[in-house]
Amino acid sequence: MSIENENMNRLIVLLTKILEVNPGQINKESSVDNVEAWDSLRHMNLVIAVEQEFDVSISEEDAMEMNSVELIAITLKEYGVDF
Repeated sequence: MSIENENMNRLIVLLTKILEVNPGQINKESSVDNVEAWDSLRHMNLVIAVEQEFDVSISEEDAMEMNSVELIAITLKEYGVDF
């Protein structure tokens, strides 16, 4: 498995735990628009968990824009994480 796929799997597992949803409910297309459990409080918990999991410090502006799996991956890529 490539590092990019491994990191995407890590991200999906993380979202599943933070959003407290079944593993099959989160994929690359998941976002605040199609995951009911993804509310503002869980979003902040998610940002903190992503920072810890991938050892990055995300700016407040970037954190507010990370409202989908795809955008989280893009943001992490900007912080030097392979996706």
